[in-house]
Amino acid sequence: MSTIDDAARWRDERRAAAAAHADALTRKQQAESQQARRLIAEFVERALRTGPAPVELRARSYDGRARYRTPLHGWYLRRDESVAVDTAGEFYVLSAPSSLGARLRGVTPAPSDPPLVLGAGGKDGESLDLTQALARVLEG
Repeated sequence: MSTIDDAARWRDERRAAAAAHADALTRKQQAESQQARRLIAEFVERALRTGPAPVELRARSYDGRARYRTPLHGWYLRRDESVAVDTAGEFYVLSAPSSLGARLRGVTPAPSDPPLVLGAGGKDGESLDLTQALARVLEG
């Protein structure tokens, strides 16, 4: 009977440890997003004051074959124009499902929590520090 109790206790401990780990990860991501939001706010203030001027932002279809109008104006942060910041300081991943409606009416992307590293966890060479991306836009 004690082995059943030991197994149950071990499962409960593992479950608690996993929950604690998930909570710590969520807190870390929220802190990073807050830091990224501050960097973006400073960038937007400076860009609106000294340039470069914001451009009309477009979203790409998931397969990359189509581009869709959006109501957004701002600055692309990656050369492939997959992520951007709008003039209100919101961060966007500019992708949308392919559809005829999107071709006709455009799309309205939802803002996302900004990361400190764009493309983190992707292929080698595809990640870029947010500070570098913002500086590159300001350099023109």
